[in-house]
Amino acid sequence: MADYADRYWNSADGIKLHYRDYAGPHERPPILCIPGLTRNARDFEPVADRYAGAWRVLAIDLRGRGLSGYDPEPANYAPATYVADVIKFLDQLGIADAVFIGTSLGGLCTMLLAATDSERIAGALLNDIGPEIDQAGIDRIGDYVGKKAHFASWEAAAASVAAQHHASHPTWGPPEWMRYVRRVCREEEGGVVFDYDLRIADNFKRGAGKPQMDAWPYYRALDGSPVTILRGELSDLLSEATAKAMVAGLSDAELVTVPDVGHAPTFDEPESLAAVDRLLERVLAR
Repeated sequence: MADYADRYWNSADGIKLHYRDYAGPHERPPILCIPGLTRNARDFEPVADRYAGAWRVLAIDLRGRGLSGYDPEPANYAPATYVADVIKFLDQLGIADAVFIGTSLGGLCTMLLAATDSERIAGALLNDIGPEIDQAGIDRIGDYVGKKAHFASWEAAAASVAAQHHASHPTWGPPEWMRYVRRVCREEEGGVVFDYDLRIADNFKRGAGKPQMDAWPYYRALDGSPVTILRGELSDLLSEATAKAMVAGLSDAELVTVPDVGHAPTFDEPESLAAVDRLLERVLAR
């Protein structure tokens, strides 16, 4: 695994937030990785293993996840807050622009940031997310997010998570599921638990039953930067029709579909890393 330093920045409201800093040249925009709803910086280990050294890779823990502090006010677990945290992060590190890789919620944050400060985005990969989200995926996430779970061992955690999420990764065996839970869980006294503040579910569930806002203007704010839409072939969150409309909606967009994967590709797939390769080539060519 690529070497990194654990570093921290402070949000505007005083929460200590964590990121992994994989060293690379400062002449290029760094790769900035933003994880999904219940995920953390460990999700981007395959990205760092491939690009660290040639690129600086920054993988953040959103508030309430991983090594970042938990928010005493659960209402702050919202995209607008996360985007403010990311802008504070970029400002603190003196980063003018970055190549954003956003999985699910991280992709939503990328679109929202583009609508307010598009010059920050040298390029973007949206991992299995778009301006329209299928209700089936929202319902599925609502079935598990925020539910307390305590596993007696890593093996028990892997078996339980595999049973619940098998449809998203039908080709995985025990080694892949163990790798997965090592990224999304943490060990504490007496067992293994999910590595996020369970209260992030509060806002998600409040919004799940409401009509979706029109997010296409946020997405179209990415126009002018190279964009890759990465979609799992079996995704229940990003439909094929929406993904194709996303490509048509920008001047420089590529759609990559990862076979036999649902929500969301993990960057362990060769198709996912090849998509990042091409995105970075497009960024350098501009």
